[in-house]
Amino acid sequence: MTKKSILAALSLSLAASVVATSVASAADLRMSWWGGDGRHVATQKALDYCTTKTGHKVKPEFMGFEGYLEKLTTQMAGSTEADIVQVDWPWLFQFSKDGGGFADLKQFAGELDLTQWNDSQLAPAIIDGKLNGVPVSVTGATYYFNDEIYKKAGLETPKSWEDMAAAAKKLNPDGIYPFDSSRVILMLMVEAFAAQISGKEFVKPGTNELDWTAEDIAGALKHYQWMVDNGIVRSAKDVAGVGNVEIFDDPAWGSGKIGGTFFWDSTYSKYDDPLKVGSLVPAAPLKIEGAKFDGVYKKPSMVFAISKHSKDPKASAQVINCLLNDKDAILILGDSRGLPASAIGKSTLEGAGKLTPERLNGAKIVADATGPVMSPLIEHPSVQEVFKDVIEQFAYGQLTAEEAGEEMVDDLGRALRRL
Repeated sequence: MTKKSILAALSLSLAASVVATSVASAADLRMSWWGGDGRHVATQKALDYCTTKTGHKVKPEFMGFEGYLEKLTTQMAGSTEADIVQVDWPWLFQFSKDGGGFADLKQFAGELDLTQWNDSQLAPAIIDGKLNGVPVSVTGATYYFNDEIYKKAGLETPKSWEDMAAAAKKLNPDGIYPFDSSRVILMLMVEAFAAQISGKEFVKPGTNELDWTAEDIAGALKHYQWMVDNGIVRSAKDVAGVGNVEIFDDPAWGSGKIGGTFFWDSTYSKYDDPLKVGSLVPAAPLKIEGAKFDGVYKKPSMVFAISKHSKDPKASAQVINCLLNDKDAILILGDSRGLPASAIGKSTLEGAGKLTPERLNGAKIVADATGPVMSPLIEHPSVQEVFKDVIEQFAYGQLTAEEAGEEMVDDLGRALRRL
């Protein structure tokens, strides 16, 4: 064999070895998430791109938010969860009380560029020193108004609750309400009102002990009743008459019969897309009388976590890095999960002009607002059920504000002691 043929054979052998190594390192993964159609489409396109980029195939598993936690709970109990899991931030503390429920992402810093997040962004996902997920976006609950509704009525968007009451007098005769109070939104608002009144997070820092009083909660409920009495929001019975639907699925919302609502800024598209009339603009927090601060909760909107049972956690970390830190994947995902927390994610979308003023202004309002440190316990299902049930009893006139405050303190205390 000539020297030339020997070199050619060695070259072919080396090429075959590289291909074999590449194929051997390719992984078959699963990824689960919740969302609407826009998020589903964008994520699948981004996964197609990341398959080409990393060589790893990812089977998508997606659904709406309703029922996702129940399904994930069943999977986690049976160790059948996907390799890459989209997790609502408070759920980390249900599934990983000691930090061992998910893979520690610090171990995969070579595959996942953690420098794209600062320490304060990563801190909420660290449990007992273990990084259980990376924030996809950071969010806060704030106010949004349909500018067209107010313009048509010759009104400015409200800057206070008194403005809202004045707007109701002009809008109600046309069958329009300045605001909305569906069950989940009402719970968020009552929590925000109670935080404003008390000036405290609802549990004492580092404990499961309730730090709100019955008077704090009663004051929050009384403000909600004032909203109903002044025509700012529909009554609970009127809302229930539409059916058990989210506000963005309510025909009154899409047709311009509701002038605004209160939601996490990371979910902007979900509320704005259904509008047939106008568009949503963010507004500074509205304070009730005696408020000690804005009462705006801030948290990671969701995290990407890796199952501790994943057969290839390094490959999973590479896919997450592609989705959140690769410029092409970032552009494909856009703002389908809100304003990216990753530094390169945010700068890439800003540089490409993909972030609307509404998105940027909403994020700035949240960042500038004052509020309690967000305890994950406030979003625990058993805690939320207490809020929803007692608020509903009050809204239907079955309890006075004072009775509801006392009952909620008792029920929350019991729920928190069980966690």
